[in-house]
Amino acid sequence: MKLLTIVGARPQFIKACMLSKAFKKHPQMEEIIIHTGQHYDYNMSDVFFKQLNLPEADYNLGAGSGTHGEQTAKMLAELEKLMSSLKPDLIIVYGDTNSTVAGSLAAAKLHIPIAHIESGLRSFNKKMPEEINRIITDHLSDYLFCPTDTAVINLSNEGIRKGVHQTGDIMYDTVTFFKPHALQHSTILKDLALAEQDYYLATIHRAENTDDPVRLKSIFTAFRQLKKNIVIPLHPRTKNKIKEFNLSSLVSSPNIKLADPLNYFDMIALAANANIILTDSGGLQKEAYMLRTPCITLRDETEWLETVEAGWNHLTGADTNTIVNTVKNIQTPQAYPLLFGEGTADKIANILVKEFKKG
Repeated sequence: MKLLTIVGARPQFIKACMLSKAFKKHPQMEEIIIHTGQHYDYNMSDVFFKQLNLPEADYNLGAGSGTHGEQTAKMLAELEKLMSSLKPDLIIVYGDTNSTVAGSLAAAKLHIPIAHIESGLRSFNKKMPEEINRIITDHLSDYLFCPTDTAVINLSNEGIRKGVHQTGDIMYDTVTFFKPHALQHSTILKDLALAEQDYYLATIHRAENTDDPVRLKSIFTAFRQLKKNIVIPLHPRTKNKIKEFNLSSLVSSPNIKLADPLNYFDMIALAANANIILTDSGGLQKEAYMLRTPCITLRDETEWLETVEAGWNHLTGADTNTIVNTVKNIQTPQAYPLLFGEGTADKIANILVKEFKKG
């Protein structure tokens, strides 16, 4: 059984490492990894392969940056060539990036079955490119692995019921597996002169925030007003937009600590020891919950409604006063329901083996 795993962005490397481990338990599974090159900076790409012990990519397409259309087109052309040559039995894609939709489109046109990991998520905001990628990929996929019951319901509402499996979230496998190592070996708190539970961690990279000068300014204005130190590993897109919108002076505040993109272990250590996480990242919202760190989501909606309903996640949008007041009044809930399951990677691998034995 020849599997073609397509990854291209930081969150996908993290998820793929656990499924690769699960595949190795099944000798009949041959995995070929294609890195599209969507994330190509060392701190957002190579370091994750090394830290997570993810097998080195068999192919790197070097797609790089560009508009959504340019980037997706480059990937689509190269992936089609590789798929035609390698003739895999199954394509595996993750999440909601351009790499995801390019892999799905190429496979669908070549009539190769598709497995979508983290299927069924919806923000119901089609202005988000990620939402378009999710919808297209789900409607092309043959095996849809959902992290939550809500995701299963979303698919059902769109008429997708065949091949749907609620397996839990594969990121929970990764967090629980690597957290002890991260806490033991990461020196990031010492490097940044931080004390446990005495700082906030923030990330901003979604286009709805970075590409809107009003929203970006409002978020950083809120950060300046917070009393604790706030650490911000700066995404390249955000860094460029700060310069473009002339916000450098706003970002220069004694309590704001800017950092380059961090490796996975450092991010886990920072997230686990933070007082609060403020983010527009879907992945970090989940990681915050998995690490039991209260989260504030700097968006108007979220795909992870369960974390909001459980009281661990709070939606504020980009409004300065709402962000500041939410930080001021946030409390850690007593209840902690297990939202994301356990042993997801093994469940997915076992389902795929069983399905292909049928065929």
